[in-house]
Amino acid sequence: MRIIGGKYKRRLIRPPKNLPVRPTTDLAKESLFNIIQHKTEVRDKSALDLFSGTGSIAYEFASRGCATVYAVERDTRCVRFIKQTATDFGMEQLKTVHSDVFRFLNPRTPRFDIIFADPPYQMKNIEEIPKLIFKYDLLLPGGLLVIEHPKEIDFSGQEHFVEHRRYGHVNFSFFQAKKNRLV
Repeated sequence: MRIIGGKYKRRLIRPPKNLPVRPTTDLAKESLFNIIQHKTEVRDKSALDLFSGTGSIAYEFASRGCATVYAVERDTRCVRFIKQTATDFGMEQLKTVHSDVFRFLNPRTPRFDIIFADPPYQMKNIEEIPKLIFKYDLLLPGGLLVIEHPKEIDFSGQEHFVEHRRYGHVNFSFFQAKKNRLV
């Protein structure tokens, strides 16, 4: 696994073999970041990586110049790996949060420009993720939410949905917060 773009481009990430993860493929990750950078500027923005696993997406955000990156992960071994890798790479803007994602998503959670979620494909309540993010107003105006999910899930009927993309067995659904919020 490697970082695809930005300051740390081509740096290898070598997670331990015993982590309970399904990392996003390099091809899908490259396509994802091409789309994200087409939709919004990444540099100096805030990003949230939910179900962070190895931290692969969080490292991409940090490498591409995000001012603040949060990586939320429940597994202690993954959290340790993300912290150590961020330290090794000098990614001071990357903060790890050891938490269950559904506990982390609440009205007191900070707001972000970009949120990425890659839940376990077998998880039963994947459809609740965008509902909670918009219920708690966790995206800044114009902010982008991307969810990686299995092909069986269709988010197209949900509010704020903008598009679906498929790369091999990887599916991404994109949501966007309204640019102007009503006060």
